[in-house]
Amino acid sequence: MKAKAFSPGHITGFFQICDKPNNPLKKGSRGAGVSVSRGVTTNVEVSRTPRTSVSVRINGCITKSAIVSQGVIKRFLELTPSKSFDIQVIHDVALPIGYGFGTSGAAALSLSLALNKALNLDLSRTEVAQIAHTVEVESKTGLGTVIAENVGGIEIRVTAGGPDIGRVEILPASGDYMVVCLPFGPISTAQHLEDRKVRQRINEHGDLLTEALRSHPTVENFLQYSRDFAEHIGIITKRVNSVLRETDKAGFTCSTAIFGENVFSLVFPDQVQEISTIFDRFKTSDQDVLIMSVDCEGARLLDEYP
Repeated sequence: MKAKAFSPGHITGFFQICDKPNNPLKKGSRGAGVSVSRGVTTNVEVSRTPRTSVSVRINGCITKSAIVSQGVIKRFLELTPSKSFDIQVIHDVALPIGYGFGTSGAAALSLSLALNKALNLDLSRTEVAQIAHTVEVESKTGLGTVIAENVGGIEIRVTAGGPDIGRVEILPASGDYMVVCLPFGPISTAQHLEDRKVRQRINEHGDLLTEALRSHPTVENFLQYSRDFAEHIGIITKRVNSVLRETDKAGFTCSTAIFGENVFSLVFPDQVQEISTIFDRFKTSDQDVLIMSVDCEGARLLDEYP
């Protein structure tokens, strides 16, 4: 059986860590972010075999280090303990990995959707998304990415937890904006989530900003609060700061994606050219300015294969 699914990528602007419960479905984050039109498309092909075997490819290359994908596959195999399968997974990742675009969550979520169909398990959408959330939390690659990518839009994660446990509110006019990014380099999510001082700064500010945005839910406030958060926790690099000085002068509010050395903003379509021109001045020869729409659908199965 074959199946194909897509999950949007996601940029977190600010958040509060909520990882104290023992149950991973109750762990997560509060905060806000935006799902983007680029993401992860996952093709799955499953066939019955005498002995289970698994292959995972990311952008054409076989990998044995895809811990999130392997974790999702393991969970699904546990739901079919009396059967053996050959499982071929192909992730097409249309965003830089490790740059704060939520690609691990998108891979987990698109893989869960595709495996559910390919294995004919008939799990509910919530159950499928909860598997992806649980694996990402246990892998320490993210906390609130899956629940955000599951619904799409510019979201406020009001209550922490996995899908159907955490609660999400969508900002009005999410579809009116374009997302423009200048990704410089990767930053380790796990490293920051395990740093006690960084965690303290995150939780000091993340809770306050979440409540502030709930009270005044505008895109402009989302961008400003994201900038305030990045400055407060001290993750703005020299390269990012150079870009921010220029965009500030031009009247654009930008911040850095959590966690990545990655400048982003949300603008109206007629402003894309102006902000892209500013970003172009700072990019290196191997970088691209990314221009994306806001994905308001969330993760979904795709009809065609491959």
